[in-house]
Amino acid sequence: MTLIKSISGIRGTIGGKPNDGLTPLDVVKFTSAFASFIKKSLGKEHLKFVVGRDARISGEMVNQSVCGTLTGMGVDVLDIGLSTTPTVEVAVTDSNADGGIIITASHNPKQWNALKLLNNKGEFINAAEGEEVLLNAASDNYRFAEIDNIGKYEKDDSYIQKHIDMILQLPLVDVNAIKHAGFKVAVDCVNSTGGISIPQLLKALGVKEVIELYCEPNGIFPHNPEPLPENLTEIAKTVVTSSADLGFVVDPDVDRLAIVCENGEMFGEEYTLVAVADYILKNKRGNTVSNLSSTRALMVVTEKAGGNYYASAVGEVNVVAMMKENQAVIGGEGNGGIIYPELHYGRDALVGIALFLTHLAKSGKTCSELRYTYPDFYISKNKIELSPEMDVDLILEKVQEIYKEQHINTIDGVKIDFPNEWVHLRKSNTEAIIRIYSESNTMENADKLAHKIMDDIRGIC
Repeated sequence: MTLIKSISGIRGTIGGKPNDGLTPLDVVKFTSAFASFIKKSLGKEHLKFVVGRDARISGEMVNQSVCGTLTGMGVDVLDIGLSTTPTVEVAVTDSNADGGIIITASHNPKQWNALKLLNNKGEFINAAEGEEVLLNAASDNYRFAEIDNIGKYEKDDSYIQKHIDMILQLPLVDVNAIKHAGFKVAVDCVNSTGGISIPQLLKALGVKEVIELYCEPNGIFPHNPEPLPENLTEIAKTVVTSSADLGFVVDPDVDRLAIVCENGEMFGEEYTLVAVADYILKNKRGNTVSNLSSTRALMVVTEKAGGNYYASAVGEVNVVAMMKENQAVIGGEGNGGIIYPELHYGRDALVGIALFLTHLAKSGKTCSELRYTYPDFYISKNKIELSPEMDVDLILEKVQEIYKEQHINTIDGVKIDFPNEWVHLRKSNTEAIIRIYSESNTMENADKLAHKIMDDIRGIC
């Protein structure tokens, strides 16, 4: 059994002993701790929370524990049921709620579930706030309401449609262009809530034909639910055999978007954001943000359009903070996460689909032809294991010294930018491991750069 308590929430495998797996007692403890934190931070005794969940098997059980605990804390609950992470985020602000809890373990397998914690802006709480929630939980620093002050419970299943309506009203979403293109689109929603929202969105956008794979929200994942190329072989075949124009794949909570071209090739999860940003920047000059481990292609596209590119520490909350700081018009992460502030500050596969289809329709190109318009970069992901007694911070300092003539960024580990490639080193918080991400113009060169840095580290050790 596994239970991971982090600043962004709590996640774990279902079952086991309390504080060992994600048990009902752990759900109650962390829900109470979060409600107590929001009461203190807002200076309000009576709160309203939005709760939504993905379709994984344990979702209903965890949802009942969360909603019951919140009402026991004196919090009014708006339960929007089977939903997506971005839908819960927009529901928080639309309903003037004080916070939200998303019950989802994202791309993790079926035995996992988690509580993702939102503030009153519908955004993930930051590191300092997360630490306070963890402290509340560790010290049982929360108090349940007496009978006259328990919260009210309300169910509302309309928010996916409301979310879609918000997307359709965006000025850069062109339904007429999409209708005119007559797209045939395949989708793989891994039997989670994308199966409710994605076909509904595509039909509202005017897509001519939708081929549905695994769109029954029963939580039985037909393959590894992380939208990586090795898990997308079936939809790739379906796109080709059905002569579809493209395919879309989402993870169980619909905040990551992968695209399959008409020839069955992957568009590339790193390039989901690049393509959408390209479209936005063609219509609105501005800045962009992604994290330090995301492709350089976004910087190339941004600077070509006359904007400035900024790199944040890894993590959605860090991307959002830098987007606000630099008034970015688009941002996200290289895992297929699109953050479009015109709608809200959260990764959103639904708005990503709407913007990408508009871009594709207006380009007059096939999906693969559009991909070929962007520079090719390849990312290699590696790690090096060290002895527990090793001083990882000292090792990273020595790596910086070796490459001091290059541009170095230390806001999240060490990123070294070379003229035509980069390498990003991040230490694990739980193990004696340094994760090494490198990018170059070929996979061979990316691997070569990673192994050069690994050799440097071995030399230092």
